[in-house]
Amino acid sequence: MKLAFATAIVGAVAAAGVLAHPSASSGWPEPVEGQSGTPPLSHAYAEVNGQRLHYVRAGRGPLMIFLHGFPEFWYEWKNQLAEFSRDHTAVAPDLRGYNLSSKPAEVSAYAVPNLVADVHALATELLKSTGGTTFTLVAHDWGGVVAWVYAAQHPEMLDKLVILNAPHPSLFGRELRESPAQQKASEYMLMFRSAQAEALLAENQYAWLKRAVLGGNPSKADEDAYVEAWSQPGALTGGLNYYRASGVGPPPPAASGSTTTAPATPAPSGSNARVEGPPLLVVHVPTLVIWGEKDTALLTGNLNGLDQVVPKLTVKRIPNGTHWIARENAADVNTFIREFLAQPGS
Repeated sequence: MKLAFATAIVGAVAAAGVLAHPSASSGWPEPVEGQSGTPPLSHAYAEVNGQRLHYVRAGRGPLMIFLHGFPEFWYEWKNQLAEFSRDHTAVAPDLRGYNLSSKPAEVSAYAVPNLVADVHALATELLKSTGGTTFTLVAHDWGGVVAWVYAAQHPEMLDKLVILNAPHPSLFGRELRESPAQQKASEYMLMFRSAQAEALLAENQYAWLKRAVLGGNPSKADEDAYVEAWSQPGALTGGLNYYRASGVGPPPPAASGSTTTAPATPAPSGSNARVEGPPLLVVHVPTLVIWGEKDTALLTGNLNGLDQVVPKLTVKRIPNGTHWIARENAADVNTFIREFLAQPGS
């Protein structure tokens, strides 16, 4: 891939708001609006699945685990930790490769089965400390991809699943095959897989990342936390290796115009949108999907046909929400999750 193309993709990503990551402190990073007297955060490490995973924990009660996306870390969930630690044991780890967790050097270490095994081992350890046998899993972006697979493979471990702007793997594969719009929106993934990615994302003190993730007027506390996390040795590479290990992305621009490439057909809308390709990943756990409709990287076509692979499905759309709804639309997200948790599990 030419550097000029990679640079153009980074610029488009930054302008659209497609990225994120921060570091740990001894307490809440900053006051959470409308929430006082929240349980204190504690920081700990777990040796699981051959990895040392850092996590934050707050509250007591049934276990809830929150999985961040790229280029986030546990801090993505600060508003949800404050809310749900009131009556749950709320835990947000740094996934492998991020912030204060282990960062194995091999790209293959970031394959999805390894990430799923991390979550399973961590959840098993945490359940011992809470006295429970099942938990609720909440996840966004790459954390959501891991959560979809985890829920399909370990339904007996979960009470409920909550997904924020993370495409179901089977449907995302369909969209990358059939939707020109999603193919275009996913071109940044080609840059993320390139050898130039770390240098481009770190350029000018992470200027692109700060603009894409935090917007034009972030608080100093947020900006400092994210920069500290991105600056951890190997952290950018660890997050980017998720893309490299999976090989996910659209056809390269040169290939997309080739006469040997089958023409893309837009996926039909609605619940009858077909899901083809590899064997379907079916999730039987009661699932809430919350989707910011202004996400310019993961388009709403990823919701079409979702009920085919998630029979117990609830979808809540945030019309003005971007990719970063956990932070930017925290009140709506927390309300939707509260309502979902109050519903019967069957």
